[in-house]
Amino acid sequence: MTDESQEFLFETGAATHRGVVRDHNEDSFAALPDIGIWAVADGMGGHQAGDVASRMIVEEVSSVGIAVSAQDQRARFLERIKRANQRILVHTREKQLATVGSTLAAMLVYGNALSCIWAGDSRVYLLRKGILTRLTTDHSEVARLVSTGEMTEEEARNSPARNVITRAIGIQLQPEPETATGVAEAHDVLLLCSDGLTEHNSDEDLRQVLLGTGPAQMLAERLIAMTLDRGARDNVTAIVVRCLPIPDKETVEE
Repeated sequence: MTDESQEFLFETGAATHRGVVRDHNEDSFAALPDIGIWAVADGMGGHQAGDVASRMIVEEVSSVGIAVSAQDQRARFLERIKRANQRILVHTREKQLATVGSTLAAMLVYGNALSCIWAGDSRVYLLRKGILTRLTTDHSEVARLVSTGEMTEEEARNSPARNVITRAIGIQLQPEPETATGVAEAHDVLLLCSDGLTEHNSDEDLRQVLLGTGPAQMLAERLIAMTLDRGARDNVTAIVVRCLPIPDKETVEE
């Protein structure tokens, strides 16, 4: 029996790794296909800081519950982000830490309504009919330089300023995530990832992996392995989601 709001079955694969250089993993992720929510959070601030920040975000978004509409789903999600932002600020103050925060890249699906909510340089990609599209725009200094033509994508990946982000959760009193909406289609493949993945792999590298026919979990693990082989200077996380048609609904439509 399928919920009336559900347009798809979701096949999800998720993997994370601390990388080759770092001694701990500040990335966290949530994969919640039952409520149509997936999120990657890339913490910053060091041990007992960035990892705590990203975990707080995942804890909060995991409590969204069952929404009654796409608008309700987004509102619930954004409220949880506000809660996470406040928790991070309190943790920073109590532990007398310097700046602590986390990027966020999230995808929400209600029916066929697709929402992306993000802050920072973690990303959401869509593979549809063989074409890979980036659904998010990095909130970073190098992204600004790329947009003005002062830097190429390749230069951005290797720039000393590549980790300078201009938005994050937990660094100011009110979070300022960006939201974009669209429509999901059957057989879409979506990728959520931290910048540890895109630092070492081009969009074409990602497209080639996502075109694979294996299970979504295998594709997520392949993305991580590919990044580790290329040096993985940062923590790396990947979530792969396939939107599959519901067989009963296909039958009814026919």
